[in-house]
Amino acid sequence: MGTLLREWRQRRRLTQLDLALDADVSPRHLSFVETGRAQPSREMLLHLSEELKIPLRERNTLLVAAGFAPMYRERKLDDAALARAREAIDLVLEAQKPFPAFALDRHWNIAASNRALQEMYEGAAPELLQPPVNAMRLSLHPRGIAPRIENYAEWRAQLLARLRKQVEVTADPMLKIPSSARRWTSRSRNSRSRCSSRRTSRQRRR
Repeated sequence: MGTLLREWRQRRRLTQLDLALDADVSPRHLSFVETGRAQPSREMLLHLSEELKIPLRERNTLLVAAGFAPMYRERKLDDAALARAREAIDLVLEAQKPFPAFALDRHWNIAASNRALQEMYEGAAPELLQPPVNAMRLSLHPRGIAPRIENYAEWRAQLLARLRKQVEVTADPMLKIPSSARRWTSRSRNSRSRCSSRRTSRQRRR
């Protein structure tokens, strides 16, 4: 548990003294907790987690590592307990028509969408459309919708910046920068050039 706590503190770029002052605890006690020389109470762990802005899912991991029961229950969007929330999400998405709209889970998979989104899938490789459809991969892959994005370089930079920030904040092991992202840049540029050339040729024939 102490190792996990130290990793989160370092991830937030805080010294032990910084965290101790923010949490109003003794730096000596915090040091003992991180090295395993002291066992924190459940309340202390939750307090430190709040100061470090640790995601609820990871707070459960911290609690279990310290010998406590997890506090935060995780449910899927289609869980019966979330029926009202799902209805609200669907209502918001449908209200965006005729424009496409979708909701993502924490791994960038499309969890819900309106029917207009299907039009954006036109021309994408079938393997990219196998559920769950990953919006990050679909947007950046040269066989996805990347060739049709006019400001692809800016769009790609924005998506990857958000992903890097998300990885830094959550430490989610399922999230990582695609190793093929660099290849997607040049290949998508070539794909867009071919698309542009085909459009130009059709216009000339007319």
